Amino acid sequence: MSSPHIQATNYLPLQALESCSTMAELKQFHSQIIKLGLSTDNYVIGRVVKFCSVSKKDSLIYALKVFDTIPKPDAFIYNTIMRGYLQRNLPRPCILLYSEMLQDFVLPNNFTFPCVLGACCDGYAIEEGRQIHAHTLKLGFGLDGFTQNSLIHMYMNFKSLKEAKKVFDKMLKRDVVSWTSLISGYAKWGFVDEALKVFELMPARRNSIVWNAMIAAYVQSNRFHEALALFQRMKEEDVVLDKYILASMLSACTGLGSLEQGKWIHCYIDKHGIELDSKLATSIIDMYCKCGYLEKAFHVFNGLDSRGISSWNCMIGGLAMHGKGKAAIELFKEMESEMVPPDNITFVNLLTACAHSCLIEKGRHYFQYMTKAHGIEPKIEHYGCMVDLLGRAGMLEEATKFIDEMPMSPNESVLGALLGACRIHKNSELGEKIGKRLIDLEPDNSGRYVLLSNIYANTGRWEDVANVRKLMDERGVKKTPGFSIIELEGIVNEFTAGGRAHPEAKEIYAKVDEMLKYIRLFGYVPETEGVLHEAEQEESENPLNYHSEKLAMALGLLKTRPGETLRILKNLRVCKDCHQASKLISKAYNREIIVRDGNRFHHFKMGECSCADYW
Repeated sequence: MSSPHIQATNYLPLQALESCSTMAELKQFHSQIIKLGLSTDNYVIGRVVKFCSVSKKDSLIYALKVFDTIPKPDAFIYNTIMRGYLQRNLPRPCILLYSEMLQDFVLPNNFTFPCVLGACCDGYAIEEGRQIHAHTLKLGFGLDGFTQNSLIHMYMNFKSLKEAKKVFDKMLKRDVVSWTSLISGYAKWGFVDEALKVFELMPARRNSIVWNAMIAAYVQSNRFHEALALFQRMKEEDVVLDKYILASMLSACTGLGSLEQGKWIHCYIDKHGIELDSKLATSIIDMYCKCGYLEKAFHVFNGLDSRGISSWNCMIGGLAMHGKGKAAIELFKEMESEMVPPDNITFVNLLTACAHSCLIEKGRHYFQYMTKAHGIEPKIEHYGCMVDLLGRAGMLEEATKFIDEMPMSPNESVLGALLGACRIHKNSELGEKIGKRLIDLEPDNSGRYVLLSNIYANTGRWEDVANVRKLMDERGVKKTPGFSIIELEGIVNEFTAGGRAHPEAKEIYAKVDEMLKYIRLFGYVPETEGVLHEAEQEESENPLNYHSEKLAMALGLLKTRPGETLRILKNLRVCKDCHQASKLISKAYNREIIVRDGNRFHHFKMGECSCADYW
């Protein structure tokens, strides 16, 4: 214990230390502490260690040197060094220091365990984490709230859900961190219904953190309808909407194609002066791009005070999915002129833009350019884009050679791009080879089986078609059901092929019949080739006339004024018949129809499509 004299003089160096702002000043004050004989006083020297630990990266080295000179460091000093390790993403040294602390017979306190348990999370040290849990019980911290919250977070991080719930159930007092950790943990591993049960059990008034955890859980699981319903409930309860909740909801709007709800959120952000940071700005741009309102996305992008790499990438990617390859290239050039360094995502988007617009030479150029000009080595995603580009253009031999010369083994995405090209260009020999390879790589991916089945069907190999279907049945693989969504008057309407769940189904089907009869006057002939076996299309038992996008268009024509744009989201690739029908419906009814399918956007207007039948 320090002497009364030392205690009386403590305030002099400590008072000076409070005004210290740099390591150079700290070292001067440290020398004064040594001269005053206070270097063995844990209270004083602990403040020196604390300054170094929370300061810049190199200062931790100085803190460790000071630590080595302390005869009997206390728990505060050990905790401070451990936090310094943790802040610098050095979990293993943090855990080892905890072990050293025990060996030196220094008792941990309630600030020790959150730190070392956090290190176990970051260092994937599950066994050490369990041992430390035992220590908390042995040393009397088993019911400490901070420690219990750290244990819940750690166990959830390791997917030890039962252990996390067990800690939660034993808590005498649960705070917002406890509830949020459990909800977020369940959500992280896909147990959204369990997360909802915890959410509904929460007794106190939920704050925005808890609401966001639950909404984010729905969004991460692609349960966008439920996210939207929870958001409406949240507004009814007058919960403060912060930027985190709004960013999550913008993702839900993007997933649903809910433009009106997305616009409302954007207006709310502007009206309440919410800070438009990089994440939120990018979420708004992404929402407008993926809801088919490209002009508004550009307006937001151009109005940003500061445009970070994520905003540029999002806008270039938006142009790519809308088939505006030349505009994407021009925006990339503008990005370079503003000295914003591109990253690998930039070039994925740029090469995708070239693929969707058949810009073969531009694609080749930028594939080389990314390395020559920016030192970015192509990753598997970039190779996949090039295979897609060459394959879509019918250059299957070159695409195959490109795969063979890749410096890494092709993954499912690369081979899938080539298989899709084989379907488009009806190369059954290569398609069969690639299709079988993909089925071996992804035995649970229904799209691979159906693509191969379609390739067989196009060449009349019905026995092989039957064998593929039989293999799917034996493996329990189900086709992904197709659906289409249209938002009208703030209500999201979802359709499946041949479905009659909509309350106005009778009127919708009558309108479909009227539409198809009318467009026959403009030359419509149903496209039946390959429909029964078309990859990723509606189920074969559903009549061709009542595919989901046709039902959505019919409702749109019933509910909107002449001249209004119809915006439809479809989860799978649009089939040939619906594509042809959509072109003629746009001409017959003088409407622009924007369809976002599983591959890209189609802008149908006056009998033409923006994809130029290249999709």
